[in-house]
Amino acid sequence: MLTPTCLLGGAGIRGHLTHGHDADRFVEIGSLTKVFTGTVLIRLAKERDLSLDTPLEECLTEVPKGTAITLRHLAEHTSGLPRLPSGLSSPPDDPYAGFTESALRESLCRLDQLASGRLGEEEYSNLGYAVLGHALTTTTGLTFQQLVDEYVLLPLGLEAGAMTALPPEDRRLIPRNLFGRPRPLWTLTGPILPAGGLWSTCRTLADLLVGLLVDRRLGPPAPSWRRGSSTLWHNGATRGSSVVAAAHDDGRWILVHRLGTPARTDRLAVKTLAATPSLRGR
Repeated sequence: MLTPTCLLGGAGIRGHLTHGHDADRFVEIGSLTKVFTGTVLIRLAKERDLSLDTPLEECLTEVPKGTAITLRHLAEHTSGLPRLPSGLSSPPDDPYAGFTESALRESLCRLDQLASGRLGEEEYSNLGYAVLGHALTTTTGLTFQQLVDEYVLLPLGLEAGAMTALPPEDRRLIPRNLFGRPRPLWTLTGPILPAGGLWSTCRTLADLLVGLLVDRRLGPPAPSWRRGSSTLWHNGATRGSSVVAAAHDDGRWILVHRLGTPARTDRLAVKTLAATPSLRGR
């Protein structure tokens, strides 16, 4: 079965669409959502009485005193929190279905008991980003969609709702099985949303990537971005959708989305970026 693929890029990288992909239809972006949650955080830190080093317990009254976890720890995956809390009643084919609002609040009340790593040491945590998103919405009184609109999309000249958890069904590009039927999607519209629940078109993602990492129109990139030797990047994957966004220090950038396995999407992004010579100095 041929895999729909969208590859967009700049500064010498040529883009293309294959096997029926459409750069103007909404696709799941999975954990790439985290960079926009992190961008909201640094924007709020500039405009409101909030700091990256604000203790979490000052934002959420349910959190036990003395955890020493800050908003920066959550954004940098150094809070010591696990990928997800244990004991969720999720079906095998939908790992986030059991992470409900009540499960989040229960986790907050025993946050001091949930750590699976040491504070300050990196351990990738979807739970941490769910908690961060909850802290930001609680502190501001805005919904997560309103935060993304006000602090990311509109400042970059994009329309409110250009990234959303609930795109119109007739504009979605979704994975299908061998018989052409839609595959069930994971439940990502609840408290896990700030960690991995947004949808976007690839064209919008490309505009965001350039605005945030190449032109840096909103200031220094959020701590959510992963740092390579000379590249900032982040990927994301859901049940049948995978994406990689990356920008090289020399101005080259790439966005790859596939309705397929994340490992192949990652390899395609790395291979294309490495094979494109820098235009700097020409």
